[in-house]
Amino acid sequence: MRTIFLTFAIAAAGVACFWLLALPLPFLLGPMFACLLAALLGAPMRGVGLASPAMRTVLGVAAGASITPALLDRLDEFAISVAMVPLFVLTIGAIGYPYFRRVCGFDRTTAYYAAAPGGLQDMIYFGQEAGGDARALSLIHATRVLVIVSIMPFLMSSIWGASLDRPPGAPIAETAPKELLIMLGCALIGWLGGKRIGLFGAAILGPMALAAAASLTDLLHGRPPAEIILLAQFFIGLTVGVNYVGVTAEELKRIVLAALGFCGLLAMLSVCFGQFAALIGAAPAIEAMLAFAPGGQAEMVVLAIVAGADIAYVVTLHLTRLIVVILGAPILARLSRASGADQ
Repeated sequence: MRTIFLTFAIAAAGVACFWLLALPLPFLLGPMFACLLAALLGAPMRGVGLASPAMRTVLGVAAGASITPALLDRLDEFAISVAMVPLFVLTIGAIGYPYFRRVCGFDRTTAYYAAAPGGLQDMIYFGQEAGGDARALSLIHATRVLVIVSIMPFLMSSIWGASLDRPPGAPIAETAPKELLIMLGCALIGWLGGKRIGLFGAAILGPMALAAAASLTDLLHGRPPAEIILLAQFFIGLTVGVNYVGVTAEELKRIVLAALGFCGLLAMLSVCFGQFAALIGAAPAIEAMLAFAPGGQAEMVVLAIVAGADIAYVVTLHLTRLIVVILGAPILARLSRASGADQ
């Protein structure tokens, strides 16, 4: 309990620092950077068990509540962008795998799953099952999420002039109790039901599906209250930072530096695909960049909310990317092992 209390205190200090310095997203980036710094300094910290996935259900409900009948009439507008996602994933893999294998010297399995831009937990699980280095995969994907989530707010405000200070939702005092109960039911039933049927990303996708159904049937008329979304940001930022607990100087030198190099490659690819989508009119530039930035799904939903972007568009493309990676990565890995080729 003392370790958990210390973790909360460090994360809260991060919020305070970002707030006082007027930096963007203090409830997300503040805990993230404070816990990262504390972890690198050797502070004893730990995650908070079910609290993080529980908070992700909030973002799932927020995304689902954005799916309205009016939005369904626009799904054909997403078609071109969705069709670009498999090419985006394949391009990342084609560049990332040789980078991790030839340049950074990782074994074949670790390099393969390090280059796959899927969810952090999913890629660690698949990579470990295939015989890869779980610790390396954890640090590589945590660094990917950390870097992308860190730079996107500054790019959004400096390049596209996005205001990131809009309320993420209505105050809880202005939300009808009936709506709160519906949101709570969508979050709990969607999460636990999704886990029961083996749904990947159940903490987000299960609540999102139920909230979307409630929205489409006129039962739900808004997102979760602002205070709850800010609390979700706090736990998500804390969790990303705590991933670096116990990191050694050797891991920093070899694994984290390799991950930072990969982030540079990812940034260039994301800009290329995002700008192309914007140029052909598939989406506004800021939404295209959020949709093609391969950060964590929950973190990108947070950025879309505070930027006032089209959450449904952003979620649709990230969900497509995760499906492509999760379904394709194990199949391609199996084919690669069967061929015996060191690709």
